Amino acid sequence: MRIGIIGAGMIGSTLARRLTALGHTVAIANSRGPETLRDLAAETGARPVTVAETARNVEMVVIAVPERAVPDLPKDLFAGVPADVIVIDAGNYYPSRDGSIPAIEAGETESGWVAAEIARPVIKAFNTIYFKNLLEKGAAPGTPGRLAVPVAGDPREARTRVLQLIDELGFDAVDAGALQDSWRQQPGSPCYAKELDAAGLKQALAAAERTRIAEYRKAADDAARAYFTSQPAR
Repeated sequence: MRIGIIGAGMIGSTLARRLTALGHTVAIANSRGPETLRDLAAETGARPVTVAETARNVEMVVIAVPERAVPDLPKDLFAGVPADVIVIDAGNYYPSRDGSIPAIEAGETESGWVAAEIARPVIKAFNTIYFKNLLEKGAAPGTPGRLAVPVAGDPREARTRVLQLIDELGFDAVDAGALQDSWRQQPGSPCYAKELDAAGLKQALAAAERTRIAEYRKAADDAARAYFTSQPAR
């Protein structure tokens, strides 16, 4: 498959490593330009491109950037791009990092907001898994304790293709429903950043309570802020 990745942080670069190793053709971009991705390209075989080029001549695009960066994506990013090109949103909303986004604070799902910003349907995936687990803990189907990853979004056909890709990467893919259901896998929810098998993930998704979204978000945001504050300055 031909896949474009926007964002070369922990998730974006890890996906580039995993997907190229599986034989997929990957183009990757970041906000600083293709020349800053030479080392990653040399390591993985992924092709460094501009952000505007990631959606051209591909079958799937992964957006793996902080929510604050979504409005800065090229306005014509998907102009002329066929409707069957799937867009995955792998991002998460952390107010302390991204600033307040009124639509999300008012109840819109994070990926629903992203879809509106880019004027394109999206599938929410890869937002709950720790990047080192994505890199190292893929396993063959049927392996006891195989980690699971939730996938939510529309249309169903696109969601099915993402489920298949996640299985190929070595994880049990759990159908978490339409995009309107994606709040169940947002930061702080019972399944977020947990190492769960398929049965455990389904239970965690079912245990999420919509009335507690603000509570979940605050807990995740507080934890993220504490983590980054504790890291040594670079």
